[in-house]
This record gives sequence, C-alpha cells and structure tokens, in this order.
Amino acid sequence: MPLRNVSRSFAPLAAAVVLVATLGACTSSTSLVSARTQGYEISDSAQAQIRPGQSQELVTLVLGSPQSTNTFSDQTAWYYVETKVRQTAFGLTMIDSRTVLAVYFDKNKKVVDKAIYTLKDGKTVTIQTRRTPSFGEDRTFIDSILQSF
Repeated sequence: MPLRNVSRSFAPLAAAVVLVATLGACTSSTSLVSARTQGYEISDSAQAQIRPGQSQELVTLVLGSPQSTNTFSDQTAWYYVETKVRQTAFGLTMIDSRTVLAVYFDKNKKVVDKAIYTLKDGKTVTIQTRRTPSFGEDRTFIDSILQSF
C-alpha cells in the first residue's frame, strides 16, 4: 500500500511537468509578439531619388502608387504611409513608429517639394460618439408592438 500513496502524490507533479513541457514546446517555435510593417516600406534610396522638377510618372516608377492623394487648388499631394507595429498572439496591436512621405506637385504635375512626417508631427483627434437626438422618443421593437395594441 505505501507504493500506491507515493504514486498518488507524484500524479499532480507529473501532470504539471507534462503541461509545462507542452506549453514550452508551443512557445519555443513561435513568438508571442510579431513585428511587421503595414503600408509602404519607405527606403532611404527611394526618398533620395525624389527631387524637385520630376514628373508624377517618375515618382510612380520609384515609389509606386500613393496610398492617399489630396488636391488643394492647383497643388496635389501624394502620401506614402509606413507603420511599424507589434502584434501579440492575443490580437493586441501596438504602433512603434509611423512615417508619412508627402510628395507635393504643382499644376504641371512636377514635384515641388517633399516632406517626411512622424508620430511626433501628428495630433490625436478625439472622435465624438454623441448621437443626434431623433424627434420623439426612441422605442424598441417590442415597445412599438405593445404600443399598437
């Protein structure tokens, strides 16, 4: 009978060892946090190739299509956005850095200037979640049915 008591005391310990070994095998091959780049990867050599006086076609050849464009009267701006993020295995995303390359064109579609913006240059905008009140009172579907009787 003493042998049986000894095996009962080792059962929880053996289960814990098997659980730790299993979880250790899972996490050793994959990382809990992965780093990746969202959007366009802006290289220093590509930035250096963009100079005033170049055409939009040449900019498209060097950088590709812009992610966003904007037009102000006779000037146009193309934006290339690079965002470096870390994402956990549980879906939590953290932004490490964001770089925006803005290329400005004149009315003749020639480069006038370029600028690089980072997270320090941005401003946080608070989005209002207020709703415009409707005329009358808000009723649920069941309230509407009960009201009709």
